[in-house]
Amino acid sequence: MIAAGPAAAGRASVLAALLEIDAAILTAPAGSWLVVRHSAKPTRAAYVPGYRLPHSYRPDLPAAGPALARPPRRVELSLPEPLLKRFVLVDTPDIAAPGPAGSGVLLDAVGRAGALLFVIAADQTFSAAELSLLSEVAGTAVRVFFAVTPGVDGWAAVGEARRRCRVRGVRGPGGGSGRGHRRGIPGRAARRRARAGRGPLVRDGQRRCGRPEAGAGRVGVGRGLRRASLEPPELPGAHGRVPVLAEPGEWAERLDRQARTAAQRIRQHLALELAKMHLRVVQEIVFGVGCAGLPQLLDREMAALSLLATAQCDHHARELVDDVAGRLFGTPLPEGVRRRIEQAVRWGWADDTTGQELERALLVTSSAGVTSLTGAAAIDVLSAYPAPARAAVLPPVAVALAGGCWQHWRAPGNNDTSAARAWAQRALREIELELSREVARRFEAIRRSLGTVLSDAAEHGLLLA
Repeated sequence: MIAAGPAAAGRASVLAALLEIDAAILTAPAGSWLVVRHSAKPTRAAYVPGYRLPHSYRPDLPAAGPALARPPRRVELSLPEPLLKRFVLVDTPDIAAPGPAGSGVLLDAVGRAGALLFVIAADQTFSAAELSLLSEVAGTAVRVFFAVTPGVDGWAAVGEARRRCRVRGVRGPGGGSGRGHRRGIPGRAARRRARAGRGPLVRDGQRRCGRPEAGAGRVGVGRGLRRASLEPPELPGAHGRVPVLAEPGEWAERLDRQARTAAQRIRQHLALELAKMHLRVVQEIVFGVGCAGLPQLLDREMAALSLLATAQCDHHARELVDDVAGRLFGTPLPEGVRRRIEQAVRWGWADDTTGQELERALLVTSSAGVTSLTGAAAIDVLSAYPAPARAAVLPPVAVALAGGCWQHWRAPGNNDTSAARAWAQRALREIELELSREVARRFEAIRRSLGTVLSDAAEHGLLLA
């Protein structure tokens, strides 16, 4: 579950009351995401880009953490709280501060989580960024829960907030329009029932929280979920012989052409996004965050750019496999066959020097250059929130700023906006060049490995993967 809302709404107090812990434990550096998990022993770790391993420190004293060169992308807090066995809680930075890039990252996280807890004070009104977020979520299958905290004016502003929700088409819990809960945090009895599995913690669509649905107990729901996870449905084509068509056509030439075209389209799209990003960064340097806030601003932009580049590569790689492999095995390509081919493509990278270097984290240095760290651990450190295991053929694209950028631009003498604009322009240019090479390397690796898999299939008359 993703927790979001304005910073002044008291979100930490709401989450602390939900978990029955001290609110000070939920403290995280400004701009960092907080991931709260369950474990038998309390632990806390900061994931800082540029390091392969997280920095661990005492969970009860968040202010006593290590002196870090830059703020972490995320902080993971593990607690022996029974309620956390049912879900992972992710607390986000303030919605208004991150800007368009941070809002895009937040939307991606909400879409992956499937549930959003929005906390707002009774005397606050929804900002444009908050209404935009809720409007985007309203068109998806994400379940939204509202927790309203008392403000200076009590509950007088709730009606206005609900009216603005209805005007913008934001749907509240249970399909209602902007429905808020005065009792947004269930009582202790409700939390005990939720821990025991005898009912849902919050029943959306009702004003009273913690009341279990009739007949919805741990026996019916829990056993069904466990049975579905132990016996997943078999995908078509996942097993057995997959013969090649009698006349597959000129698939090899099409593979070469489609791989080059996909890489070119991605590079052009990323170049346009980087040009727009340059305009936003220059505007913020001159009229917004200034030189001291440049590293945090550009790092948020890099997080959003990483998600965009990853989605673009995944989309075109999937289209490439569907199009070329479909010429050998027929269209539409069954999901099970596609997964077998993609798994064989990943196995083929073990003997390919180009494929072995695809797991890379790109880091912008204080000199506006780009360096890299290889390995899955280096990429995981750059993630702001937990994500399920990837089923895509390519590893994710990961770009961030190294700690030297914070040290450079927070120095007292580095407050020249002209120098900051020139540095940002050089950094974005280096990122564009490095991403262009990275995209070309990725699709060259796919072309080689996929060509080997399909050549073996064409020679033997059936899929060998």
